[in-house]
Amino acid sequence: MLSDIEIAQQAKMKKIREVAETIGLGEDDIELYGNYMAKISDSALERLENNEDGKLILVTAINPTPAGEGKTTVTIGLGQGLCRLGKNAVVTLREPSLGPCFGVKGGAAGGGYSQVVPMDKLNLHFTGDFHAITSANNLLCAVLDNHLQQGNQLGIDPKRVVIKRCLDMNDRALRNITIGLGARTDGVVREDHFIITVASEVMAILCLANDLSDLKRRLSRMIVAYTYANEPVTAEDLNCVGAMALLLKDAIRPNLIQTLENTPAIVHGGPFANIAHGCNSIRATQTALKLADYVITEAGFGADLGAEKFLDIKCRKGHLKPDCVVLVATVRALKYNGGVKKEELSTENMEALEKGIVNLGKHIENLKKFGVPVVVTLNKFISDTDKELEFVKKYCEDYDCSMTVSEVWEKGGEGGLALAEDVLKTLETKKSEFKPLYEDSLSITEKIKCIAKEIYGAKDISLSKSSENAIRKIEEMGFGGFPVCMAKTQYSLSDDPALLGRPEGFTLNIREVYVSAGAGFVVALTGSIMTMPGLPKHPAAENITIDDNGVISGLF
Repeated sequence: MLSDIEIAQQAKMKKIREVAETIGLGEDDIELYGNYMAKISDSALERLENNEDGKLILVTAINPTPAGEGKTTVTIGLGQGLCRLGKNAVVTLREPSLGPCFGVKGGAAGGGYSQVVPMDKLNLHFTGDFHAITSANNLLCAVLDNHLQQGNQLGIDPKRVVIKRCLDMNDRALRNITIGLGARTDGVVREDHFIITVASEVMAILCLANDLSDLKRRLSRMIVAYTYANEPVTAEDLNCVGAMALLLKDAIRPNLIQTLENTPAIVHGGPFANIAHGCNSIRATQTALKLADYVITEAGFGADLGAEKFLDIKCRKGHLKPDCVVLVATVRALKYNGGVKKEELSTENMEALEKGIVNLGKHIENLKKFGVPVVVTLNKFISDTDKELEFVKKYCEDYDCSMTVSEVWEKGGEGGLALAEDVLKTLETKKSEFKPLYEDSLSITEKIKCIAKEIYGAKDISLSKSSENAIRKIEEMGFGGFPVCMAKTQYSLSDDPALLGRPEGFTLNIREVYVSAGAGFVVALTGSIMTMPGLPKHPAAENITIDDNGVISGLF
């Protein structure tokens, strides 16, 4: 059996000019990054503004497990399936982060015969967007520390610097550091921190900005520190916005590549859904809606995280209205939620399936609260039995949801035909009446409670004293109308990764709250969630190499 990278290396890619032509983009509409990647030009985006929007299909999943769900693979396979049915479809995805690529999760190019290519370039440096975001963020940090060194005219309290440096790599040793050691000219000594680039506010701003002008407005509002008088200091106060925007001028433009079956794919932005808002850029999605009749996009991790943030944050900011949601699950993952060990998931176990399927049921209930039709698809494994598949199908029917089996990993677009037909039927017969979960007018605490109770199933929330004080300050500054971005473990509906299935009666613990004023949301950190991941005992980097002929192996 071929590995994902071996399949990708055998792909028969079209020149990106040809792919662009299939969706009405000419040579002047794209800027080439080699033969198979391109940026979509600003002039093309302006020209497309008056086009009618296509249908928006969101792909999400149950809570992730070590058994794997394949959400990105299904997103790509569905796009390929729709194209096989003669439909004009475009896939929109997030860019992979180097941290997971060399850590444990792997890349974000899909898998098997449902991948976007060139897979190796995408999973590595791609068009340099993440490097630009990292540079812009760290320039702001450098300017702030220089301001402290050069007399601190703004009266910044070094103990209340809230901007953190970032790096697109899992590096736990940089979570908490001391900077400015050495000679007097080496800077002001203070505690500092690193986060992974995908968790940075600059990443969120890039993904939520409508254009370069909006990007600059959002950057200017970034709160980087507080003064001794407890007043916020912004990037604009440090005169850093122009330089940051310059570093991001190319990164803000969406990237165009293709799937293994040459379906156009717009891949842009990459915030994690467990520690950020977890969606590709508004600009990419809006562009795809102007180019295609059907746009298939995905949101990170489980529906309690990525989908909730897509629906409550991205749709709110981008004035988007999804027409359908595809919810991905596997029999193996459902049995894992029912208490079966990973090495025993290939054995039929109806008792465990019945116990674990409640996780799927909760996600169906949650998505229906947004007024959007839901379609369930099961990524099929060879070990799945007819009895197990039939049980899941009946369970979904009791929720008034159709269920189809997906074989897109093994068969590509052909394996996604049944799902594509099911989605088309749902779009024809069920009208979306999309609405966010909560109103802007609710207080920040009420919004946190709403998400905790309605989406996670919590009995109540517990706010730390520092969180209560932070919320009070955020509302005093006029940001109380912002939506909330919850930072939570992806493995459970609760803030405890060990609580699988459908936990109930728990209290959600909020340890920290802060405002991302430029992005336009309030972040609530729950449990022990980290904004700088660490590497596992044996990171994927140990198995990744390149031979003397330039052939890569081990990348997945």
